[in-house]
Amino acid sequence: MSKNNIHFDISERKILLRILDIVCVLLLLYLVGIVFNFDYFKINSEHWVWSIVLAAYLTVFATIFELYNLQKASKFDVVVKNVIITSSVTVLFYLLTPFYTPMLPTNRLQIVYFFVAINVAMLAWRYAYIVLVSAPRFYKRVLLVANACDVEAIMTSLQKSDPNYRVIGYVNTGVNDASIVNSLEIDAININDIATLTQEMTISEIVVGTPISEGMTVELNNQLIKLLEIGIPIREYTQVYEELTYRIPVQHVEKDFYRYFPFSRSNQNKLYLFFNRVLDLIFSIVGLIVGIVLFPILIIGNALANRGPFFYSQTRVGKNGKHFKIYKLRSMIINAEKDGAQFAKTKDVRVTKFGRFLRKSRFDEIPQFINVIKGEMSVIGPRPERPEFVEDLKIEIPFYEVRHLVKPGVTGWAQVNAKYGASQEDSLEKLQYDLYYIKHRSLFLDITIIIKTLSTIIFFRGQ
Repeated sequence: MSKNNIHFDISERKILLRILDIVCVLLLLYLVGIVFNFDYFKINSEHWVWSIVLAAYLTVFATIFELYNLQKASKFDVVVKNVIITSSVTVLFYLLTPFYTPMLPTNRLQIVYFFVAINVAMLAWRYAYIVLVSAPRFYKRVLLVANACDVEAIMTSLQKSDPNYRVIGYVNTGVNDASIVNSLEIDAININDIATLTQEMTISEIVVGTPISEGMTVELNNQLIKLLEIGIPIREYTQVYEELTYRIPVQHVEKDFYRYFPFSRSNQNKLYLFFNRVLDLIFSIVGLIVGIVLFPILIIGNALANRGPFFYSQTRVGKNGKHFKIYKLRSMIINAEKDGAQFAKTKDVRVTKFGRFLRKSRFDEIPQFINVIKGEMSVIGPRPERPEFVEDLKIEIPFYEVRHLVKPGVTGWAQVNAKYGASQEDSLEKLQYDLYYIKHRSLFLDITIIIKTLSTIIFFRGQ
């Protein structure tokens, strides 16, 4: 394999970003301390806690403000905005926790040095990341083994999920004419030429996107084994798809669903479920307190802009298919469904101007904490859907009812990753995220969802 064929996987790039964010910031602060006689922040054995706290704040707020979103991390204009926001909030919290951090300096100019140094360090490193790590020489160059009819869809899904993922060739396992993908400008490779061309094209990985029963001949398997022996990784498409997109490609695993979908042990782990319930109650109480504080303002807004009932309830499907009444703040016009139940759409004309604000800010979800306290919902879980839609979706979408194995949530993996469910296609995408959550359910994933939810609220992305 060519020495130039270097690639950082998604997990490696995220770890690299996190570690070097901290290292670059601490290194520059250390140099600033030497050059400018900067004594507010010192890096030594006596004050090691200061560095730990700063690193923790930086990591948490960089996650909230999407500095570890790889699609956005490769766009410098987006990075500049997010770095400034991250450093501003980090410095603010650092200054406001003097018990674990230095006391405010008498020379307030040192705070400016502190703030500027963090920004310069992170921007310099992030620029280097974009120029070097996100450069074409670090792309993962992939050979796809699949039916020519499926190549475009598979290629699009992989490259959309990871900007450094590049499908540069394919082996057609179907009987159809391979010219169907000529417009994609990737090379069609004959089975007999795989070994030679794979090395010439410096392939990083081979992805098999076709079932064993469909086109995987003995000859092709033998060729792939030879490549495996010389060190080229070979992986199944659904495995790669799940790793890149953080969702289950349920439409591709219908025949072998339980092979690809082992349920998370957390779904039956009593200790996890106990702590999950405790956190549900804590978050719900805090959420309702925030709601009570905001309600006077929201009531005035509703009276002026919505002019009608403040609350509304609606039947939804919960755990094990049990129906319950969900509580929300009304965001649509009165009698919005006089013509029958229908999916809410992006820029739905039935949503009032004030209702759009409620949805963007997620304030309309606050009453759902009552459902959480009642045990009908959890803070985190699949979004509860209406019975009218569930009846249709479970017929059209394979394994749709699996999402009812856990309690529905106020927020969830699908809510923070997928677009608004305005169609059956959107429901399929949301189901893929929901199944990923059920499969990988854990305290760490729950914390990730909470952080991403904060990002959604802060960037006003609610729908």
